[in-house]
Amino acid sequence: MIGLLGSGSWATAIIKILLEDEEHTVNWWVREPEVREGLLAEHHNIFYLREALIDTNRIRLGEEVRETVEQSDDIFIVIPSAFVYNALKDIPAEVMQAKRFHCATKGLIPETNQILTEYLHTCHGVPYSQMTVVSGPSHAEEAARQQLTYLTVASDNERLANEVRQMLNCYYVKTVYSPDIRALQYSTVMKNIYAIGVGMCHGLGYGDNPIAVLIADAVLEGYEFLQHYASLDAHMIAQFAFLGDLLVTCYSQFSRNRTFGQMVGRGYSVKTAQQEMNMVAEGYYAIKGVEKMRRELCVEMPIEQAIYQVLYEHKPARKTMKLLMGNLK
Repeated sequence: MIGLLGSGSWATAIIKILLEDEEHTVNWWVREPEVREGLLAEHHNIFYLREALIDTNRIRLGEEVRETVEQSDDIFIVIPSAFVYNALKDIPAEVMQAKRFHCATKGLIPETNQILTEYLHTCHGVPYSQMTVVSGPSHAEEAARQQLTYLTVASDNERLANEVRQMLNCYYVKTVYSPDIRALQYSTVMKNIYAIGVGMCHGLGYGDNPIAVLIADAVLEGYEFLQHYASLDAHMIAQFAFLGDLLVTCYSQFSRNRTFGQMVGRGYSVKTAQQEMNMVAEGYYAIKGVEKMRRELCVEMPIEQAIYQVLYEHKPARKTMKLLMGNLK
């Protein structure tokens, strides 16, 4: 039995993808009662991806996360990283260790400053052989519209990854396997951060040329950072799971991180931008953990540092990004 935790746009898109296989039914933990009521009455998520119709005869909506986990064998975690710890902390380790987890959360767990697979392993004892990571390049909005979507499924366990690929494959979703479970997760952390910086520059009025230079420098900066935490060679960084995901997150109109950065660049405060979006920009939470890691490594990351200064040290975006853009190579 498949379970899914989370009720945002990407969670809704994954439910839609899973239900393309008529043999699938899904236990779906939805925290918000109004979303559960809306699904049963209107057959769509009233907050996200309203165009994605859900066959409610093939989902079992749960109010308690533990119940959904207990009743499922394969569990997709699609909770924003900032809320994972509180959602899972009270589930007994013996329950967690009997399940297979598929991590579609992009970010660091703030309480432990870990990627999700590391958190599940160290805090809940889940073996790495029972975990996969589901990543892009993709956007929930395009999947909901049944537009061609590419996904990467990574795991130390290739057999398990291929089973998950089979769950997700449909006429508009194409999947590939990657063995680089750590590299993939850390790259998604970094691409969300850099997309915020691109959004800031766009909001400040920078054109395509300087933004392209910013992204090119971000590729190099992110690659050097990733080398400290994952095995990633120069050839791999050009694969669509890495470079493709960075590009789509930086350039797409659907990118919430880019949108968040754009609002900050236009003069919104961080808090106001978050309230106006009504969605979670994972890069905002992730950069706090990355900055801690950068300081521990004693390395310079000018792009990441500039974005952090604007978001957390309240430095003016225009002055900070002007200084950064003037130093790009």
